[in-house]
Amino acid sequence: LHDIPTSMELGLYVSPENPEHYILLCILPQKWLQAIDLPKEVYQHLARYVPKIYCLGPNLNPQSEDLLAQLLLQAPLEWYLCGEEPSLGLAKLEQSNQPSQLCGHVFKVGEPTYSCRECAADPTCVLCMQCFLGSVHKEHRYRMTTSGGGGFCDCGDTEAWKKGPYCQKHEPNISDSSQEVSLKGNLGQIKLNGLEVVTPLSLFFFFRERGDTYYCMLFNDEVHTYEQVIYTLQKAVNCTQKEAVSFATTVDRDVIQVSCVKSHYTVFLFLQRNTSRQTKPLRVQVMHSSVVAHQCFALKALNWLGQIIRYSDALRRILCQVGLQKGPEGENSSLVDTLMLCDSKMWKGARNIYHQLFMSSLLMDLKYKKQFAIQFAKNYERLQSDYVKDDHDREFSITDLSVQIFTVPSLARMLITEENLMTTIIRTFLDHLRHRDLQGRFQFERYTAQQAFKFRRVQSLIGDLKYVLISCPTEWTDKLREKFLEGLDAFLELLKCMQGMDPVVRQVGQHIEMEPEWEAAFTLQMKLTHIISMMQEWCASDERVLIEAYKKCLTALTHCHSGFTDGEQPITLSMCGHSVDTIRYCVSQEKVSIHLPVSRLLAGETWALDVYSVRKSAISDLCSPPQSELSPPMLIEHPLRCLVLCAQVHAGMWRRNGFSLVNQIYYYHNVKCRVEMFDKDLMMLQAGASMMDPNHFLMIVLSRFELFHIFSSDVVQQNSTLIEEMLHLIIMVVGERFAPGIGQVENCDELKREIVHQLCIRPMAHSELVKALPENENKETGMERVIDSVALFKKPGVTGRGLYELRPECAKQFNLYFHHYSRADQSKVHTTLMLILLFIVCVCAPALPPPVLPPFCQLFASLVNILQCDVLLGMLGAVLQWAVEPSGGHWSESMLQRVLHLIGMALLEEQQQLESNSEDNEVTFNFTLKISRKLYISPSNTPSILALLETLQNAPHLEVHKDMIRWILKMVVSIKTMRERTAAAPSPEGFACVLLQTVRDKDKAERKRKAEMARLRREKIMAQMSEMQRHFINENKELFQQSLEELDASTSASQEHSALVCVGPRRWRAGGSERRQVVTCILCQEEQEIRPDGRAMVLAAFVQRSTVMSKNRRRPPHNPGEHYDPLFMHPDLSFGTHTGSCGHIMHSHCWQRYFEAVQAKEQRRQQRLRVHTSYDVENGEFLCPLCECLSNTVIPLLPLTKTSCRYLCMHTHSSHTSVSFNISLCAPYWVLNKTLTESVVRNPYSSSIKEMLTTFGTATYKVGLKVHPNEQDPRVPIMCWGSCAYTIQSIGQSTHTSVKNYRKVYTAKFIFSLREVSSGWHLWRCVKTGILPFLRGAALFFHHLNGVPAPPELQALGAGEWEALCAYLCLPSNLLQLYYNHKEVLEPLLQCYPRESNRLIELPEDYSALINQASSFTCPKSGGDKSRAPTLCLVCGTMLCSQSYCCQTELEGEDVGACTAHTFACGAGVGIFLRLERLSLVKGCFYAPPYLDDYGETDQGLRRGNPLHLCRERYRKIQKLWRQHSITEEIGHAQEANQTLVGIDWQHL
Repeated sequence: LHDIPTSMELGLYVSPENPEHYILLCILPQKWLQAIDLPKEVYQHLARYVPKIYCLGPNLNPQSEDLLAQLLLQAPLEWYLCGEEPSLGLAKLEQSNQPSQLCGHVFKVGEPTYSCRECAADPTCVLCMQCFLGSVHKEHRYRMTTSGGGGFCDCGDTEAWKKGPYCQKHEPNISDSSQEVSLKGNLGQIKLNGLEVVTPLSLFFFFRERGDTYYCMLFNDEVHTYEQVIYTLQKAVNCTQKEAVSFATTVDRDVIQVSCVKSHYTVFLFLQRNTSRQTKPLRVQVMHSSVVAHQCFALKALNWLGQIIRYSDALRRILCQVGLQKGPEGENSSLVDTLMLCDSKMWKGARNIYHQLFMSSLLMDLKYKKQFAIQFAKNYERLQSDYVKDDHDREFSITDLSVQIFTVPSLARMLITEENLMTTIIRTFLDHLRHRDLQGRFQFERYTAQQAFKFRRVQSLIGDLKYVLISCPTEWTDKLREKFLEGLDAFLELLKCMQGMDPVVRQVGQHIEMEPEWEAAFTLQMKLTHIISMMQEWCASDERVLIEAYKKCLTALTHCHSGFTDGEQPITLSMCGHSVDTIRYCVSQEKVSIHLPVSRLLAGETWALDVYSVRKSAISDLCSPPQSELSPPMLIEHPLRCLVLCAQVHAGMWRRNGFSLVNQIYYYHNVKCRVEMFDKDLMMLQAGASMMDPNHFLMIVLSRFELFHIFSSDVVQQNSTLIEEMLHLIIMVVGERFAPGIGQVENCDELKREIVHQLCIRPMAHSELVKALPENENKETGMERVIDSVALFKKPGVTGRGLYELRPECAKQFNLYFHHYSRADQSKVHTTLMLILLFIVCVCAPALPPPVLPPFCQLFASLVNILQCDVLLGMLGAVLQWAVEPSGGHWSESMLQRVLHLIGMALLEEQQQLESNSEDNEVTFNFTLKISRKLYISPSNTPSILALLETLQNAPHLEVHKDMIRWILKMVVSIKTMRERTAAAPSPEGFACVLLQTVRDKDKAERKRKAEMARLRREKIMAQMSEMQRHFINENKELFQQSLEELDASTSASQEHSALVCVGPRRWRAGGSERRQVVTCILCQEEQEIRPDGRAMVLAAFVQRSTVMSKNRRRPPHNPGEHYDPLFMHPDLSFGTHTGSCGHIMHSHCWQRYFEAVQAKEQRRQQRLRVHTSYDVENGEFLCPLCECLSNTVIPLLPLTKTSCRYLCMHTHSSHTSVSFNISLCAPYWVLNKTLTESVVRNPYSSSIKEMLTTFGTATYKVGLKVHPNEQDPRVPIMCWGSCAYTIQSIGQSTHTSVKNYRKVYTAKFIFSLREVSSGWHLWRCVKTGILPFLRGAALFFHHLNGVPAPPELQALGAGEWEALCAYLCLPSNLLQLYYNHKEVLEPLLQCYPRESNRLIELPEDYSALINQASSFTCPKSGGDKSRAPTLCLVCGTMLCSQSYCCQTELEGEDVGACTAHTFACGAGVGIFLRLERLSLVKGCFYAPPYLDDYGETDQGLRRGNPLHLCRERYRKIQKLWRQHSITEEIGHAQEANQTLVGIDWQHL
């Protein structure tokens, strides 16, 4: 044994076959069994060998370390544990093992997880892919996401699923459920062995041999960036940039040993000083090498334990017992407690390993999970305090395991009752937020950076409280009631600290100098939104709890009101014979806060009282002395102030307070906050108004709006807006009845109404609707249950999204003053609904009457009396009286519209009560009677509301409102008729009959007048059109005559098309008029004929290298040296040069001036603030002046002559959004060569055309060979010729992609054995398939070379393509004749054609398969670490590690990411990548991926979690862009449209 270390130090190979090592493996366990002090023996062994294996110097060999550790450290422990050969002993354990019913699969980073929306107890209950596919949930509505790592599969947990808790693999076996697993040997001895295996892990640091080697250790944190760490390492240890990047990548994953010299103090100080200037310093420690070695082995041992317990569930239970066993120190002395309490002292890698060990052992059994939960709850406050001070994210903290404990309903109830968990969480949260004002409210105004960092971290406690409350109890015990109410007291203490925080005062005179802090308060409010809702749900589930909670909320609100006494002086208000005592308070002058969580919690509990039929008198008793100091007016005081504040902000009274208040008002109404803010304030107003006299309520509202004296003084414009807001508030108080407990409705009715009003704005996609609807604590809106009853789904096409459209029959539910509408929404929706109601629902009048509302519940039934109270009638009459005066400035159109809406609501309410009333009961709601009486307001002679409506009906300045007024008058007549018929209430004698007849006569006369006016107008328009037509024909007789002549000429020309031949002796020759070409410059709009001796006309073009048609992507690109000859392209087309154009024509001198202006602009831009552009001017790039397509050269247009060729653009494809062109560069080599080298042969072209030919040729040469421009290089015309050939082949492949490859079955050799072939038709089809691609390319070439127009048969794919091509190329259409006439040409073609078109890779139908593939992908340069951003190349299918320093490489002197480097080898600098983690398509811009959900939408970032499936049409569109070389064009357009894309460092992808 003493010789083994020597052999190790000499570096000899270690193996079990070595006799010395075999002795160590066999004898050492026997020695341990006979030892008196076993722990001491094991510690000495580890202290001796661990430092000799790990951390021996700077040249580490991980493979050697692992091998030595396995043989000399782990193998003896396994021999001792099994008592025999470990492979045999562990196999026996595994064979007799009865695994847990829980799956327990620990998720890797990026691994797909599934949660059933129908059966999961909460959103945290997830399944792995294997369990999901074997469960019943795959047929349900489910959510798919990617794991951040750390959680585990909940399959087999009966508390996690409402039904279907087991998959097929983990279905329990009832017969063996009670059988205990028997292990070889004594179970107690096994426990002892396990104890001896586990205990040394915490004691390695104390049993080591001292030496003189030290390490400077650099630890990871979440504060410093990669750049900071790289720069500091370069300066500290004098390493290269590449080494520093490698160190930083290792640090991010784990901890790194920066150096191994004997003195590290200088490095230690430098690392700390250079990273502590703006942030906290990097964590650096100088440690002894033996300590580092034992730490490394501790991690290996923890991994080994996790593997060992998989062999036997009994071993797992033994490990749990040993880990939870308390030591002699008593409390918190177990190994589990020690690890938890030391969590913040460890680095990230160590934390991850023991967290996974906890999950695979303690959390896999309910018994030990309960014990662990108790210890976790006992240490909760300390663990959270350590986390707040820590610098790692929560996913690397032990506190992150709270989601695995608190979401189990039985454990959560147990911890609430036994450990008072609710109170512990809330008080821990309050202890960390101690920065408060004099009234004890939270104060975020003067937060330092450290306090802001602390505030962000303590928000995790709110998440823990949400986990505890996420499952509402169905059965209550007295102990649970007691502890919950105790927790509610603590929660009310938290809400009292928020009540009235961040108060604002209206700024008068000078604008506010500095915007106050407001985000922190709203962040806290949004975090608590679901907590408050769940608290109300818990209270509503038990009557005793609800009553006690209501009392506690009243007490807390009373305490809060005692702090709001500034400016509150008692006053008495009198109006319309009514008076009320209230307080003097002006929102525009005093402090007011938008944060009122205590009032809103009370409002939420008020509506729940209706569930248990609590009488209104009982509630009033609770709200009156001695039970409470709050009267109903005081209950509504603060919510009313908040609503008045919103009204004044909308009226423009708070503009000098800046944008902070505007933002607060926005979030107050936003869907994220409105459920527990705006909606609850409105609910509290309804609750208070139901317990008050309606006249008193309205007078208080008028007083808070500061509008009480408007009837005796002039109304300014600002007050006009306030009156509109006040009327809108009254509409909402009376009309919002769709919340269960307020109106007699179900939960689905409220959701339906919300969807109807959203779809009234415009048709919406599923994601838009989800965003517009509030989510519950499970992140569900419930929309799928009701959407089909109110909307129709319209599927998307190749582009766009699927849209939901409102069902026509649901349009009658529309309410213009829906409480969640903003003013912008009201203006958008009005026109749409008018059309729906008029043409689909067949409503006769274009008025928008109020919808029929459901009746109130018992507690809120008295709210309808607001509509007939004296104060409201006086207000309505006053506004109508103002509207009589057309020149009066007291009223507005919106104000009158709201008054008419209120009158319509009252009439519908009366009609509804009359229809539902039985004969025994009398209807007390008599609005029609009250509006027939005179009003008792100033002035005293004000007529009745009905008389005012009669007057306004014929007012010419109210044409817009006439239809609504007529509808109201008809409703009045209808209701009076109903009352006369039932004799329920007397009415003025003969009034109803006279009024009914009058209304009918007026309607009939009005309809007749409008019809006559419409007829006269139509006749006048038709007469004008006839006169204009005759006048135009008389003035343009020559034009009509010329059109007839051109029609005859085109008819005769069409007869000649049958003789169109593009090559050969019978080639078609253009006449003089046909040869003449006139084009228009897009810059100067001047027309010019294309002539050889004229000014050059050019096309904007883009030349790029391409591998689209490559058949060998492994071939390296050619070396761009002087010796490379591009004359002959390799048959595999591994690289080519493609030229494309948008087809827009310019003068050459116009283009030169434009390009010089672009260059000058870019030079001036460098002197100012640099703004990125989507093109590189220094590389000759520019944007087309018309369509802004990316270009880098121009192509001259050459005239059509008898002796020369021309350049012409050819249209290849068009889409719905854009039209793309490819250029056919059909210039033969000899023409270009003579043009560029100035041969002695006379050149027919002008100097400008020759200059543009040189420009284009040089650009093709420079881009194709990646060399500097050289006009004299003889390869310039060759590169033009090669680009011509490559582009023609690309056009042929992109336009004929449906040709099947028959070359594998039939080849040219069958031509010589015709007699042996049974089917001549099959042979003929095979040969034709091989020839067609070449004929197409030849036709394209000669079409543009000779300018012969193509016959109509070739302009569309059809059955006659073969004959038309043969005729056009002057070839025989008979296949045998063609073959024997051109045998030497056709034989090679049949060997290589048809060339199969390249395609993008095949993608799986289900996106989760891609995610699963990506989750197992490891970074090739990070030692097996999982890639954080796996990216798939769609061209070749390679998986890459993107956006990380680990895989950066150097390319052409610049550091680039893995994807950028890959594009140069795979796509000649152009690539399409699918980022699998975020589901986004990347190619220099972000593009919609081809995976869609059932609603026709993509889900970038997997935020919604809907199942995604491949859309073949969209993938074909992406493939079409790639094949047609339009990727660069797409990138250019995207970057010009979104400048933020230009600033992204795409080279680091």
